Amino acid sequence: MREDYVLIVYLVVAYMAAGIAVAIPFVVASVPRVMGAPLPLTPGARLILVPGAVALWPLVLRRWLAAGRPT
Repeated sequence: MREDYVLIVYLVVAYMAAGIAVAIPFVVASVPRVMGAPLPLTPGARLILVPGAVALWPLVLRRWLAAGRPT
């Protein structure tokens, strides 16, 4: 039974690590491009975006990649 919990913890840690790996470069470099408007984001605003980007990193990555392609 304990092994099941350990596996769940490892999966959550892996998901969070992937989220951090996507969220930090996204928030630092690409937020205005993905949002579609040249918004001046303060460091505080970027800091607020990090937890959401970590939690929703698959969606963030999809939008980030789509914003990089010309339409």
